[in-house]
Amino acid sequence: MSLDPVQSNPERYTVVYENDRVRVLEYTDRPGDSTTPHQHPDSVMHTLSAFRRRLRSGDAHRDVEMPAGLTGWLPAQVHSGENIGDTPTHVLFVELKDTPAGPADTARLGPD
Repeated sequence: MSLDPVQSNPERYTVVYENDRVRVLEYTDRPGDSTTPHQHPDSVMHTLSAFRRRLRSGDAHRDVEMPAGLTGWLPAQVHSGENIGDTPTHVLFVELKDTPAGPADTARLGPD
């Protein structure tokens, strides 16, 4: 079974952008929804809604409450989660890919 969240939980995760450096995932759920175990590489998370979740990894678990508009770093991890709150969850994850060191491409300034 794949630990890629887009494959293991396709009803919750969708790819909204991807190139050779990053993959951006959108995550949505409703109260009571849960995910199967999956993994994320080092990532930046941005919450689009306020929510409460229970995150599980092995025998450990942690309850988190996140406000809308929070941006934070997530180290690489394997976990599953459950929406334990009263509101839907809506989050963007910017997953980092290994990138080769090299000079900046000054011919392509600005967004693509």
